[in-house]
Amino acid sequence: MLIKTVRGFTPQWGSDCFVAENATLIGDLIMGDQCSVWYQAVIRADVNAIRIGNRVNIQDGAVIHATYEKAATIIGDDVSIGHNAIVHGCTLKDSVLVGMGSIIMDNCIVESNSIIAAGSVVTQNTHVPEGTIFAGIPARKIKDIDPKLQKGEIERIAKNYLMYSSWFKTDSK
Repeated sequence: MLIKTVRGFTPQWGSDCFVAENATLIGDLIMGDQCSVWYQAVIRADVNAIRIGNRVNIQDGAVIHATYEKAATIIGDDVSIGHNAIVHGCTLKDSVLVGMGSIIMDNCIVESNSIIAAGSVVTQNTHVPEGTIFAGIPARKIKDIDPKLQKGEIERIAKNYLMYSSWFKTDSK
């Protein structure tokens, strides 16, 4: 993994995390426990703070960044950020699923128990209400989340990534 100190800030993370060998962590990053940062993912906190909760998985090729002097990036607990997604200068509350290849722009707030569908673009200043699915370009609400879908997708994916990361922690010893 590439760990880089920038402007006096060195990335920090909690216990029992998996960070892939070619993942990049830069600057003013504080990440909680049991997180996983997968292959070629970049968390670049050079221009503003990035705060990540517990049990967050940042999948292969995802980019987490912020906006200089304007928008930090805040990510809650039990969040899954899909392959090649971009999360930029926004807030994701707890139990959010960000689909593969989606983009979430500056000053967006994605409330808890929500899904951003794969390939969606959530434009600047969008508010995603709790318990909804947003999809499309630009992303719009397509429906409320059925409680079964919340358990079946949001929780399942977050728990699966805890399991997947355990394989790598065990195999690397």
